[in-house]
Parts: sequence; C-alpha cells; structure tokens
Amino acid sequence: MRSVWGTGGRRRTAAWLGVLTAAAVLPACSDSGDPTSAPPPRATGEPGETGTPEPATHPFTGGTKGVTNPVLAVKIENTRPAFPQSGVTAADIVYVEQVEGGETRLMAVYSSRLPKRVGPVRSARISDLHILPQFGRPAFAFSGVQSKMKKYVRKSPAYEVSQEKAGGAYYRFGGKPAPYNLYAYPKALLKRAPKATPPQDVGFRFGPAPATGGKAVKSFTAKWPSARMGFTWSAKHKRWLASWGGSPSRAAEGGRLGGQTVVVQYARTTRSKFHDFLGSYTPLIDTTGTGRALVLRDGKAYKATWSRTAEDKGTTFTTATGEPMNFAPGQVWVVLVNAGKPYIP
Repeated sequence: MRSVWGTGGRRRTAAWLGVLTAAAVLPACSDSGDPTSAPPPRATGEPGETGTPEPATHPFTGGTKGVTNPVLAVKIENTRPAFPQSGVTAADIVYVEQVEGGETRLMAVYSSRLPKRVGPVRSARISDLHILPQFGRPAFAFSGVQSKMKKYVRKSPAYEVSQEKAGGAYYRFGGKPAPYNLYAYPKALLKRAPKATPPQDVGFRFGPAPATGGKAVKSFTAKWPSARMGFTWSAKHKRWLASWGGSPSRAAEGGRLGGQTVVVQYARTTRSKFHDFLGSYTPLIDTTGTGRALVLRDGKAYKATWSRTAEDKGTTFTTATGEPMNFAPGQVWVVLVNAGKPYIP
C-alpha cells in the first residue's frame, strides 16, 4: 500500500513520508524477482552448503568487495560546464534524473569503493528523497536545497552531509566557475555520518543473461527536453560507454564513463510543488509502482518490467516471461526517463 501524494492520488508507505505527506501533499515516485536465480547476499563468513565460508555478494554490484561498507549517495552536475566529472567511475550505481529546464543530474551511490574526490557536487531534488529510502539510512551529500524542501530532507531517513552540514569535507577545485567547482572528499563525508547503514538488498539480481529475449544492439540514446545521453556497447571494455549530447562522457580520472549494465527505467514524471530561482518547476519522478524498462547488458537489449511496492523497498526487474532480469556484475546505471514523451514542465 502506498500513501497519497499530489493531485493524482498516489500513495506511499515509508513512515517518514507519512509525515511528509500530511505536511505538503507531494507526489511519490519496483519489486519482483525469484531469489533462487541469484540469492540475497550472504553475510561475510556465513557457511555455504558445503560448510566452507562463502564470500558475500554486494547487492549493488554482484561483486565481493566492500560488502559491509556504509552507503553514500552524492548529487553530481551533469551539464557541459561540469565536464569531466570526478568520482563517477567508482560508483556502484549511477542514477540519471531529469531536473529543471529539461536537463539532467546524477546521483552516484557508493559502497564497494570510494574515489579520492567527487564532483562537481550540486543541490538535491525531491525525487532523490523518494529514491533513497530503499538504501536504508545512507549518507546523502549535496551542495544545497530549496528552502521549502529543507524540512523534508530533515525528515528523510538519510543522514544529511550537505555542504551546509559538513562544510569541511567540501572544497573548491580546478578552473571551473562556481557552482561547477565544488567537490567533496567521500571519506570525510562518511566520517560525518558514522551511523550510515551498510548496503542492503535493493532488488537487483546478478548472474547469467536470459537465454532468450535479448536483441543485439550497438547503442541506445535516452532523451529529455534539453539533454541526450547515449550508451554504446564496447566489446573490448565489456561495458556500455556513455556520451552526452553526442560527445563521449569522459572521467576526470581518465577513460570513459559507463557501466556493465544500463537500465532505462520508464517512470511517470510530473511537476512538483518546488521550483528554482528562475521559476522553473522541479520534475518529480514516480519510482514506486510498476512500469516498463529496457535493460542493456552484454551488447543486447532486454525488455523488462520494473516493480517497487513501497519507497522503503527495492526495485526489481523481470523479463517478459516473468523471470528475474539478471544484471551483469559491475556498475549499474539507472536512467530515468518519462513513461511517455519527454516530460516538459
């Protein structure tokens, strides 16, 4: 069951959001999968069937590193003045979200490893607060937030490590103009959130690709009113290489951005009650419920269905035949686009 948000009558379940709903009546923004396909991660040292300790599996990447590390989410600019971005290649999960003006912004989620620095760090949006509860109580880093949204940040389950709260972990760097020159030290951010929770099951399953249903594709382009991001399969690198506006998306550390799995999640996008200083309204991405998705892995595209029953639950993906849609181990990009035509506020 989901609680009421906005005029559309949508509902949500997380307890903190009940308070949020009563105060502001905002709209909210999936969960299926057979655990036998890829069982939930074992605790470190838990014996397997043979009695031999098995390595734990990280629920964000399918790997064995950093399975007990705390979770940190960071908002990162995703427009030309910010390029090249720092720290994105080290993220376990990278969300791409629409913001004002039809542009996009990233939310990078870290646990298995941390980069030396991350940025440019930018401000939070209401959609972040709807995505984050599935991670438990992560640390959440951002540069600021609209004044009317501050109370919702305080009531969210995330530990705020914003520039305002953890200023010593932030610094100005490089030759970019403000606000595109604000960076943060991830280790310093986590020191200011000592109770940030370790990773938990967010619905992802990792393993062999489905035997059927995949269509060989070389590339895919996601579109928003003022932005385009492309993902091109590289057999050499065994991952999807990202581009922005037709140009390669490069990392400040060197190389290309991109992941082993790209999930194009079609989610209803509407206008929230918030807006920027120019008066442009902030989009609100509805990431609870169910919808269609396209999962890119191993040079193929698979049609899938996403499902998330409540905001404190993970998002799962199933194939057209109802089987779990396994991801390729490694970095996952979740590209959130409107379920219909590109959303224009």
